[in-house]
Amino acid sequence: MNFVEEITWRGMLHDVMPGTEEHLMEGMRAAYVGIDPTADSLHIGHLVGVMMLRHFQLSGHKPFALIGGATGMIGDPSGKSKERNLLDEKTLKHNQDALKAQLSKFLDFESDKANAAILVNNYDWMKEFSFLDFIRDVGKHITVNYMMSKDSVKKRLSSDASEGMSFTEFTYQLVQGYDFLHLFREHDCTLQMGGSDQWGNITTGTELIRRIGNGKGYALTCPLITKADGTKFGKTEGGNIWLDSNRTSPYKFYQYWLNSSDEDAEKYIKIFTFLTKEEIEDLVKNHKEAPHLRQLQRKLAEEITVMVHSEEDLENAVKASEVLFGKSTAADLKNLNEATFLDVFEGVPQAEVDRSEIENGMDMIAALSAKTGFLKSNGEARRALKENSISVNKEKVGEDYQLTSEDLINNKYIILNKGKRNTYIIRLV
Repeated sequence: MNFVEEITWRGMLHDVMPGTEEHLMEGMRAAYVGIDPTADSLHIGHLVGVMMLRHFQLSGHKPFALIGGATGMIGDPSGKSKERNLLDEKTLKHNQDALKAQLSKFLDFESDKANAAILVNNYDWMKEFSFLDFIRDVGKHITVNYMMSKDSVKKRLSSDASEGMSFTEFTYQLVQGYDFLHLFREHDCTLQMGGSDQWGNITTGTELIRRIGNGKGYALTCPLITKADGTKFGKTEGGNIWLDSNRTSPYKFYQYWLNSSDEDAEKYIKIFTFLTKEEIEDLVKNHKEAPHLRQLQRKLAEEITVMVHSEEDLENAVKASEVLFGKSTAADLKNLNEATFLDVFEGVPQAEVDRSEIENGMDMIAALSAKTGFLKSNGEARRALKENSISVNKEKVGEDYQLTSEDLINNKYIILNKGKRNTYIIRLV
């Protein structure tokens, strides 16, 4: 498979050094993407680079995922207005192990094929490098003028809000450039890939390969993903959308993609799935004929949730979505795990009730009014029950109904509804 051709139709190509496509068509090549280890999980902002590595491997080439243990101790100025906090070695090691587990869902590290993926950490070769050795053997080959010409440096220094740039950050491109040289020497790695904001750092590496390694390195970048409405991709009010289910639940992960605009979904489904061009064209065509069905968003959310999490997590996320939109039964609610239940009903008013009161049976008037405050008075509760507008766990009940332990979801919660819009949660303590 022609790798450059594949990522081009998918909208994943921003810049590419002349000759790269021809170089890759000559035989199996090695390429790497650097990943920042400042957390013990990837977030969806990392996924474009990871998908590029996966397409690279599917094209018959050998991918390297480089964990920036050394560069993570410095901080990349690209796209940043401030320096980051530096991490210690123990934290970086923990983060590396967690990231490899996530990357294994995308890349084949285990097979005995020649193009099996390899995980490397630049701390392994940088930790023994003395400062004097580095400035003598690497620094002398790149001029300050060359480094100052990089956009990441110029933007940082010219920004009104800039607090300047430390020497530590200024040297980042040299350290990243040396990574490329090291992988070129040790693994015959001839291509570095990354986001478009990394072009300057990547080309510093190709320059070091030319000047020190007497070889030829290539550069390829993908566009930085944006949303049609101008808000930041991969962010919500709660922060990043993480791949770790403990940080972002599969339900919230699924919902993020499901809520994409039509324009964004058409773009994302090419980048974040492995569906073929023909499959995507059919989906887009069908979606445009019946946009209200949101087929494009559903397929996108399904594919990426299974890829990052599992089929079971997708099924739970879909059930949870149906709960949200009122199509669920009491049985569906009871099948939700507690984390998903809390995600679905985040922000819904709650009342705490002693467990013994439910175990002994609680009449609906008390459940709606005196014991919870959901409705203002016993009279209002009685009227609502007579009007048949009260539901317990999405099923209609009358005045003679008693709440018992049989109604509990996750042995702790009961959902009360008045009509479709007013929801209240009883939580046992």
